[in-house]
Amino acid sequence: MAKIKPSLKQPAIFFSTLGGIGYLPKAPGTWASLATLATVFFIQSYTGLLGLIVFCSLVFIIGIWACTHHEKLTKSHDSKHCVIDECLGQSLVLLFTPNELLFYLLAFAYFRFFDIIKPWPTNWFDRNVEGGLGVMFDDVVAGAQAIIAMILTLKFLDIF
Repeated sequence: MAKIKPSLKQPAIFFSTLGGIGYLPKAPGTWASLATLATVFFIQSYTGLLGLIVFCSLVFIIGIWACTHHEKLTKSHDSKHCVIDECLGQSLVLLFTPNELLFYLLAFAYFRFFDIIKPWPTNWFDRNVEGGLGVMFDDVVAGAQAIIAMILTLKFLDIF
């Protein structure tokens, strides 16, 4: 199969790059996480926790599909342009975060730390799980690590 130039008109490219955020020249994963903060704040404000759970579920399912097709279209694994995985990982942390700006910024810092550094077991999933599931799942694990950090922080502050 010949390599096809990706276009936002292709649904898999549109979704995997979050509407083109993945094509920003510097730190597209960070921009995707920041955009997710605003999106999730809106979702939680109007639909509550259940709405955010539905959102995370949809992003996971669509993300596996979109990332699988993104890889086939671009002949690359976990391209820096594919940022729907950051949206999912960041959203998962926000499930355990008070809907306040300061805590959102802390959740952002925790998730970006674990996503960029990729300590074990995140790095294992990054290297060993292939396809769209692999692209999505290492960010799920990084999100889980950030959730633990957030819960410990909230416990320390006697909020959780």
